[in-house]
Amino acid sequence: MATATSEKPLSGLQLYSRFAFAGAICCSVTHGALTPVDVVKTRIQLDPATYNRGMIGGFRQVIANEGAGALLTGLGPTIAGYFLQGAFKFGGYELFKQQCINILGVETATQNRTAVYLASSALAEFFADIALCPLEATRIRLVSQPEFANGLLGGFAKIMKNEGVGAFYSGFGPILFKQVPYTMAKFVVFEKVSEAVFNAFPKETLAPSAQTVANLGSGLIAGFAAAIVSQPADTMLSKINKTPGAPGQSTTSRLIQIAKELGLKGSYTGIGARLFMVGTLTAFQFAIYADIKKALGATGSVELAKA
Repeated sequence: MATATSEKPLSGLQLYSRFAFAGAICCSVTHGALTPVDVVKTRIQLDPATYNRGMIGGFRQVIANEGAGALLTGLGPTIAGYFLQGAFKFGGYELFKQQCINILGVETATQNRTAVYLASSALAEFFADIALCPLEATRIRLVSQPEFANGLLGGFAKIMKNEGVGAFYSGFGPILFKQVPYTMAKFVVFEKVSEAVFNAFPKETLAPSAQTVANLGSGLIAGFAAAIVSQPADTMLSKINKTPGAPGQSTTSRLIQIAKELGLKGSYTGIGARLFMVGTLTAFQFAIYADIKKALGATGSVELAKA
């Protein structure tokens, strides 16, 4: 059923700008905080022969070889990229979900809410990835080649000067292949788990702290599902952004070559670190997102719930 969660709900730009801001904050904060885990995960994916001692061993190797500061490599593009991505992802998801409801009607949308969640999250992620891709390419280059440049601005400018705009989007295919299924799994699983939780324990009967715990738990499960679905593309994205392709080599041919080299087992390199990373950040993303929405009064949207 559709329920309005406030007597005078916000609408239009006022509402969706708040969704976008809440999404930007939750994604930039969580991804930024987990930059050290992402550094180790990326190193394991790109050089499994050297970083072959798992996540904890990888931390020790990076610190021993390069110092603790190396764990923050790529922090700038991570925060900037996921601020933009979070705004488009969460704001877009709410927007497209509402459009589906407007087109289908509340009753039909409720009956087909899984399809609505899937379509809304896929569309939102497509536009989010257009914003994210250049900054993600810069981050991976900085992590894989620490000597490449000093920070976001230097790395971004160097890629632009030496390789052109196209280099920022060489990984656009893999990032879509990774992020779209990831986001679809993330939102659908979260919606389903949280629906089950709040059906068993009605939200209005729970204290704010209990609601936050419920969002954390639902987000953790959603994060695990999303990580498993998207891991092969995440590994390919790290590989394709590590170094520029050979002259005249297309992105498609590079992807085919990388896929053949990796194989199924190789595509899941670093899955332990990524399960920890994605599970943790997804749990906190949904908890932070819900709390910021509440603080901003952005609770007037139409929600789909089981009648």
